Amino acid sequence: MRRRQRFPTYDWSESTYRTESMRPWSHRLAWVLCGATVVLLAAGALVTSTGSSLAVPDWPLAYGQLFPPMVGGILYEHGHRLIAAFVGLLTIATAGWIWWAEPRRWVRWLAVAALGAVVVQGVLGGITVLLLLPKAVSIGHALLAQGFCLLTVALVQVTAARWDGLVERGRHPPRSRAATWALVTLAALVLELLLGAIVRHFNAGLAIPDFPLAYGRLIPPLSAFPILIHFLHRLGALVVLGLIGGTLWEVFRRHGNDPALRRPATALGWLLALQILLGGAVIWTQRAPTITTLHLVNGALLIATAAVLSLRALVLTTPGGAASRAPTAEASEP
Repeated sequence: MRRRQRFPTYDWSESTYRTESMRPWSHRLAWVLCGATVVLLAAGALVTSTGSSLAVPDWPLAYGQLFPPMVGGILYEHGHRLIAAFVGLLTIATAGWIWWAEPRRWVRWLAVAALGAVVVQGVLGGITVLLLLPKAVSIGHALLAQGFCLLTVALVQVTAARWDGLVERGRHPPRSRAATWALVTLAALVLELLLGAIVRHFNAGLAIPDFPLAYGRLIPPLSAFPILIHFLHRLGALVVLGLIGGTLWEVFRRHGNDPALRRPATALGWLLALQILLGGAVIWTQRAPTITTLHLVNGALLIATAAVLSLRALVLTTPGGAASRAPTAEASEP
């Protein structure tokens, strides 16, 4: 009788490039797009941190012009739009190149997903301005920005030459829960991002004016929504702290000698420490625009690093989860 395979299979390699010279360019374009996206996130954070979201009241033009006088809040708001336009064009170029050069169908569709996300993101940005900053749209705009960033991070990973080596190693994975820990941590970070976006767009950043205590207590009076959502954001940070601690413990205990997992795990720990420090500094400096922007950008890097660790852990430690497996040998009974 045939023995059924325990895990689903999927071939993440599928085939090779038409010429090996194409692969480095796919990776380079993905890197440039990812870096430009981080710059765009920083520009968007500056817009909200400086209160410049409606400094330009029309869209897609700015005061009826392509290039209005870049002064005051217009510099931040229209500068953000110009960077977004550049990222959009770069996404088109990257997606087009990958669609033409990349032999792996799932990677091509990943690039198409990034292109679709940047189009939707641009539309949401326009709606945000035209409808005078509706909170639901503004929060969705913030979440999709991070989602687009994660898509670019994934493109960087899967177009790298080392990806084939990871897939090959993943054909015989060790026993480990690193992928589970990393994925749960990533999910918690996304929820924390949502809470942070709500805090930001409900102007609740200083609803609790002290840190690490809250009104001099462990639990503040939760009498108003801004205080409640701010406090939930702080509680979410504690949950993330515990989950990242568990993730680091599992990675270093099981895979301490594997740089593919050790390096992103180490970066995750340092970024978490910096994020907690920046979170306190936001309160201590009364939401200074530079500190608030750094807090948002570092949070994006934290989520991106968790995504890298999750993706690599899926490939290297999950049976059948990310690498094609050889068919199970058939067993017969007399």
